[in-house]
Amino acid sequence: MRITVAGTHASGKSTLIADFLAAHPEYEHEPEPYEWLDENLEAPDAGSFFRQLQLAVRSSGEHPPGARVIAERSPLDFLAYLMALDELGRSGRSAGLTARAEPLAAAGMRHVDLLVVLPLGSGPDRIDVDGSEDPALREAMNDLLLELVDDAGLIGEHTTVVEVSGSPARRLAALEAAVAASVAADDLRRG
Repeated sequence: MRITVAGTHASGKSTLIADFLAAHPEYEHEPEPYEWLDENLEAPDAGSFFRQLQLAVRSSGEHPPGARVIAERSPLDFLAYLMALDELGRSGRSAGLTARAEPLAAAGMRHVDLLVVLPLGSGPDRIDVDGSEDPALREAMNDLLLELVDDAGLIGEHTTVVEVSGSPARRLAALEAAVAASVAADDLRRG
């Protein structure tokens, strides 16, 4: 089973994954693709988001059938970031990358069994950030990601999508319930 945890920056992805891995060490953790890049990403641009998308798509097809993987970021994350840069007028010289990214993201999503989306939401469990985290990009990406997860042309036909919110404990419980339901459904399909 390949699980990807999607969400804008500072939305709780790392915490959720760490909590899940503590309870499920049989899963392999796939870190954010920026960790594989040899560049400074303090101010990521369209080119770096596109390279991360390429890495995410490549790694999504590298695991054998039946492997248990939880990945930090989905291909849709990077498409949403590229679209957000376009929306904010920040795409710069890499403006054409968004059009190239859409089919690439769709190809990567075909390998995802469970897409876990962490929307920013509101209320006491919302994670607030300071200005150094680029709140405009964070909000724009969040909104676009939530639109993309509803696009049947981008989501694999066998991919289950679940939005999780609330406290870290509630998020973990929702993820574990989604994994259990996906495993049960997969067992039924196999007969």
